[in-house]
Amino acid sequence: MKIGDKVRFLSETGGGTVAGFQGKNIVLVEDEDGFQIPTPINDVVLVGQDDYSTAKVIERHDKAVKAAQTAGTAEHDSRSIKAMLKDGYDDKESGEEEDNDPAEKEVTFHKKEEQRTGGNQLAACLAFVPDDSNDVANTTFQMFMVNDCNYSMYYTIATAEGNSYVMRYSGVVEANTKLQLDTLSHTELDTLSRIAVQLLAFKQDANYLLKAPVNVELRLEAVRFYKLHAFRENLFFDTPALLVDIVKNDVPARGINIDAQQLKQQMYKPARKEPAKSTDTYVRRYDDGKSKGNPLVIKHRGDDDIVVIDLHADQLLETTIGMSSADILNYQLKKFREVLDSYKDKKGQKIVFIHGKGQGVLRTALINDLRYRYRNYPYQDASFQEYGYGATQVTIK
Repeated sequence: MKIGDKVRFLSETGGGTVAGFQGKNIVLVEDEDGFQIPTPINDVVLVGQDDYSTAKVIERHDKAVKAAQTAGTAEHDSRSIKAMLKDGYDDKESGEEEDNDPAEKEVTFHKKEEQRTGGNQLAACLAFVPDDSNDVANTTFQMFMVNDCNYSMYYTIATAEGNSYVMRYSGVVEANTKLQLDTLSHTELDTLSRIAVQLLAFKQDANYLLKAPVNVELRLEAVRFYKLHAFRENLFFDTPALLVDIVKNDVPARGINIDAQQLKQQMYKPARKEPAKSTDTYVRRYDDGKSKGNPLVIKHRGDDDIVVIDLHADQLLETTIGMSSADILNYQLKKFREVLDSYKDKKGQKIVFIHGKGQGVLRTALINDLRYRYRNYPYQDASFQEYGYGATQVTIK
């Protein structure tokens, strides 16, 4: 360090030029006003040719703050001039400040999936919501994937083209949510007449039981989208919608697949020998002219004239698309009552109602009707040899 060198103070603000020395440990620092300040030699540092006077430091500080405010990237720095000098603030006049905008940071928060009581059985459906529910013949439709359970699902939806399929939609639908897939016109709905839906269920943030993958093929009859009664009130939308079940209570919807193994078993199954008294069975159809379903098939056995009524939904209705389980059950009960009322004057007539084994819901409903509505009519299980477990015989009294 020699006379004429520029220095700045370490423990104080400012600096100046070395004007002389007092002994070995004191340096005289002359500031911009001409005052010589005795300063310990270990409390100053050489700064080359830069001007570190108080006025110059303040000037550079104000200039930096003004530039930051103009750019909108910083507010007034409340640090002291000494602190700024120590941090090299004066050396960043022409540099760019680090950008710490929180809006540009990656979002890592993930909302935990909603879990509801009783929602651990798979339930999902496709939903079609008309944009104008009063003019379904001319409107467009919003297509949704509805997930009504506590499992998230990977899904794929493909449409048939000849013997092969073309992928239309795929992705993940979270638990207890609905996801819009498309907006479709009537013309575009025609391309969805045969669709294959595959689902793979999982839970993101919790332990879960494995569920079997769902793989179903469905038919969407375009004519259904022209019928106002096909769109019903539901729990998922504020307006009527046509719902097509994919899986319900862990059971996939009955599709159009043919099980090759089951078909083989049926082909090689010995033919059932029919009792001789049934050889002259004949069939007639009951149609009241008011029902929207199929005419009711009534079979008569010749020798004892037993009437046989098949109450399976696919025998009573052209299609069950858009109908809930409760709607189908009420329709079956309606037909059951119509038949009993039509034979009420024919005392002793025996009528066999085929309801199937299934889960026993329809049989329970029929027995309840017989106990309270038709309490005078005796009933029993029909012949197991002829009808298996799924039929009940009623006698008119």
